[in-house]
Amino acid sequence: MRKNIVAGNWKMNTTVAEGVELAKNVNEALKGVTPNCDVIIGVPFTHLTSVNAVIDSNKLGLGAENCADKKSGAYTGEVSASMVASTGAKYVILGHSERRQYYGETVETLKEKTLLALENGLTPIFCIGEVLSERENGTYFDVVKNQIEKSLFDLSAEDFGKIILAYEPVWAIGTGKTASDDQAEEIHAYIRSLVETKYGKEVAENTSILYGGSCKPTNAKALFSKPNVDGGLIGGAALNAESFMGIVTAF
Repeated sequence: MRKNIVAGNWKMNTTVAEGVELAKNVNEALKGVTPNCDVIIGVPFTHLTSVNAVIDSNKLGLGAENCADKKSGAYTGEVSASMVASTGAKYVILGHSERRQYYGETVETLKEKTLLALENGLTPIFCIGEVLSERENGTYFDVVKNQIEKSLFDLSAEDFGKIILAYEPVWAIGTGKTASDDQAEEIHAYIRSLVETKYGKEVAENTSILYGGSCKPTNAKALFSKPNVDGGLIGGAALNAESFMGIVTAF
């Protein structure tokens, strides 16, 4: 059975001290609680080791927000998958729309990042999704199909089975807009059908597909009630332990 997952993406927010405090607060909120989902926080590179030291990894998963598409070498400023893994992190967010938009990450770049993440024992949370113009002109199915096929569909079924997918309607990130429950279900069901066509029903049914796009405590329950929405990749609401836990408890 596929897992329900709520994953926070802190983006470029919090100092190390602030991040450690936030992580402690989430960790404390999970004590004595058995949520109906896996809970993960994706934090800046600078925070990984410090946050790892203050959380219970049995309750709270730790991930990076990115990794490099190279193993090692003269790539000043980059952080490799092996470096991420060495901090104790178990997850890495790849292909977020902000990385694609602002830093020019391509399907080929993300293919390399995914391979290196898997090689180093990291679970990729792989993001896909369309911008507003693609939603409005009706090409959004083609957009997500291209993103998945060109970055992930050369993987073996075994390796693909290690991937968590996150659908993010780019037009709903940080805008306050949210895809309706039915819009989210439609595209999640389509994504699952692509996986089934490529890898078969069992792999498709075991693939977690998260929704990422202004998910809040007030709308999470309705979104998560849809059969093909397996949780959320949470941005702004993950920067406050109470609001983040409000989404976790929506399951």
